[in-house]
Amino acid sequence: MNKRGLFITFEGPDGSGKSTQIRRIAEFLKNHNLPFLLTREPGGTTVGDQIRAMVLNPENRMIVDQTEILLYAASRSQHVQEKIRPALEKGWIVLCDRFTDASIAYQGYGLGQDVAMVQMINRFATDGLEPDQTFLIDVSPETGRKRMESREGAAEVGITQNAAELDRIEARALAYHQRVREGFLALYHENKQRITLIDGEKDREEVYSTIIKALRGSLNLK
Repeated sequence: MNKRGLFITFEGPDGSGKSTQIRRIAEFLKNHNLPFLLTREPGGTTVGDQIRAMVLNPENRMIVDQTEILLYAASRSQHVQEKIRPALEKGWIVLCDRFTDASIAYQGYGLGQDVAMVQMINRFATDGLEPDQTFLIDVSPETGRKRMESREGAAEVGITQNAAELDRIEARALAYHQRVREGFLALYHENKQRITLIDGEKDREEVYSTIIKALRGSLNLK
């Protein structure tokens, strides 16, 4: 592990199962007595959670694309300064459910905004902090929607809301989520040294095993 800790992010389209996997990885680290921080975006701080409630509220349909980009970046800036950097400076492993890749995929590719501008805003928000390792769990928009809307699928990926309670982003059309997926895949092809692509259509135990194998290598664990 790096002296300043290891920053690991989990990404993927909605319904990919990443939130379930990140909790299992946290349990793995706990069992190995490794210090870690488990956190998420948007949110992770008191300020960030307030922004999360605003940006994901389905009633806030009036939020324009540029505002959405800036709200996510504002939450991330607070998160980095208040939680992520301090944990890394203590030598901890940071497990983060989404980070800047999500903004590039969702607001850049998904909303059709200038990807370079989204990247620039997020470099400022994070003060240049980037993940050391990213696990990208990929599923089709159809699979993701089915999982979110079905009770069985929701239990699989740790989601409790029903179809009528999808958040403002989740409820967008499948065409939007297809663009998001394409954005994630583009990021993978540009960052293969950092991003591990995992087929989220497979059994969740197989997904977990793939992540653990890669993580053991990063942590020099047998």
